[in-house]
Amino acid sequence: MKQFIAFIRKEFYHIWRDKRTMFILLGMPIVQIIIFGFALTNEVKNSKIAILDSSKDEATMSLSSELEASRYFELEKNLVTYDQVLEEFHKGKIKMAVIFPPSFSEDLQHFNKAQIQLIADAADPNTANQLVNYATAIIKDYQNRITNNRKLPYTIDTEFRMLYNPQLKGAFNFVPGVMAMVLLLVCTMMTAITIVKEKELGTMEIILVSPMRPQLVVFAKAIPYLLLSTINIASILLLSVFVLEVPINGSLFLLVFESILFILVSLSLGLLISARAESQQTAMFISLIALFLPTVMLSGFMFPIENMPLPLRIISNIIPAKWYYHIVKSVMIKGVGLSSIWKETIILGGMMTFFLTVAIKRFKIRLA
Repeated sequence: MKQFIAFIRKEFYHIWRDKRTMFILLGMPIVQIIIFGFALTNEVKNSKIAILDSSKDEATMSLSSELEASRYFELEKNLVTYDQVLEEFHKGKIKMAVIFPPSFSEDLQHFNKAQIQLIADAADPNTANQLVNYATAIIKDYQNRITNNRKLPYTIDTEFRMLYNPQLKGAFNFVPGVMAMVLLLVCTMMTAITIVKEKELGTMEIILVSPMRPQLVVFAKAIPYLLLSTINIASILLLSVFVLEVPINGSLFLLVFESILFILVSLSLGLLISARAESQQTAMFISLIALFLPTVMLSGFMFPIENMPLPLRIISNIIPAKWYYHIVKSVMIKGVGLSSIWKETIILGGMMTFFLTVAIKRFKIRLA
């Protein structure tokens, strides 16, 4: 155990002396969380919605059909009770709910006025705002069509409510994405490079002939990055709460636990890359190109996955950042518990086990 701790201490000294490494580890997350938190927006279509039609008359069915026929919406479920609305949002299956009151058609015919409620998931404010605007435009078009030059035109009032993010702040969407991107890239890239660097310098052979088992040597090199990544988690969360004003609505302990699990997935992936790469350039290329682009494109952070073709939606399931991004949004923004994210947690645990097992089997004890 003393030898193992000595190796960990040695690796900390190496990291501390390399200022560029320190900047990448601790400076890049702060820069990215500020830039992404304030700067980016995106566009949506084919978003899943639920409809609660308590009236079930010709007018509500016609309007529901028009919403469903739009390229912006895809009907996920017809609800029966109002309690199901929040339940569907907690499951993460819908982006918006459309609620018709029991007397919709009667109010429209007798009072020339009826009301519709739109409830949007504002954990992604850009998406919520656009969906409400799209739905309002469709309702307005339907209203104009049925009015047909009447002296007393029909009026349909649209009431909407933004869940989780009433002020529609973009940071609510990008903070979870930046956490996923930074932790994956930093942990994976730095772990892969530091081990490959030892191979290039020829010092890995010296380390491997030490009394400690080779696998423990590799773990000793990964542990400092695990500890430094926990500092990144703390800095990102502090900036999110006090600078970007993004609250932590769920359990802080659960959020930290899931973040550490994702760090372990990233470190395991870095160890796997280091076992196959023969140079630092190769390790960096794999880490940046093979991980950065899929993380940005296929995690749901920058672009909604439901807009993508089916093959890309299938491929996105093997991107670890996709599952962690969903976990952070669910816990941090929506305030849900482990019962709502157990599937994502199991998937990340399975990825960690797979990457670590393959990395250990592929690790060469003899470098010659």
